[in-house]
Amino acid sequence: MDIHENDRLTPRGREHMVNMVLSGQTPKAVSEAVGVCPRSVRKWVERFQLEGLAALQDRSSRPDRLRQPTPQATVDQIEALRRQRLTGKAIAAETGISTATVSRVLKRLGLNRLSALEPAEPPRRYQRDRPGELIHIDIKKLGKFNGIGHRITGDRTGQSNNRGVGWEFVHVAIDDASRIAFSRVMKTERKACAITFPKAAIAYYASLGITVERVMTDNGSCYKAFAFRRACKRLGLRHIRTRPYTPSTNGNAERFIQTALREWAYARAYDTSRQRAAELPYWMHC
Repeated sequence: MDIHENDRLTPRGREHMVNMVLSGQTPKAVSEAVGVCPRSVRKWVERFQLEGLAALQDRSSRPDRLRQPTPQATVDQIEALRRQRLTGKAIAAETGISTATVSRVLKRLGLNRLSALEPAEPPRRYQRDRPGELIHIDIKKLGKFNGIGHRITGDRTGQSNNRGVGWEFVHVAIDDASRIAFSRVMKTERKACAITFPKAAIAYYASLGITVERVMTDNGSCYKAFAFRRACKRLGLRHIRTRPYTPSTNGNAERFIQTALREWAYARAYDTSRQRAAELPYWMHC
């Protein structure tokens, strides 16, 4: 609830004030106790007597009737011009009314942002028919630590032993059809580790009788490297990259990372990041 910074009474305070009056105290005595004028006390008591507790809630300051409301024809014209993607200034010049009025009308219509003119793109869901046809690959950066960190304890003091320890990177792969996942903690997110991980992932899926045909990644620099492209060619993989700024395309890997963070990385208080990394294989196959 948004309370004015100078407001003496909240709805609960008004209720308390009304109860004080109903218990037999005079409006003047109550006003001195709560820090408002007697007239304000009587106002809230009368509202309570007429409408009950609901009358003690905040009301809109907007008048019931406007003295000179914008004609509906003008509102329709503003909306039509806005749907032609005209700016507020251009609409004001076209209609001959002030930019402030145009701004208020557009806000009331929900058209104050240009993005509102474009309907939301419906979700496009897809799933491959057979395992190995496509695997999603992504990387999550995690901080190393030599002791339990503030994310678990909630205490940021005494964390100097974890400063400058560095980072480690969780590479994940998930099959689009079967949702079978493979993950490994690696030292970097650079091309050397980015090339090593798909080899390990393909070997893992091969042990399950799955032949990987395609791999989908985001547009990270390690995946755009020529070395990664050549590695995919040697492995017989077709490399697909997602459209920029559309993580939903690679949503299977994104969602798996969220689950891993919640159920593995931050599930309990690990003594060190090395202990956390050692726990990953057990969590993957539990």
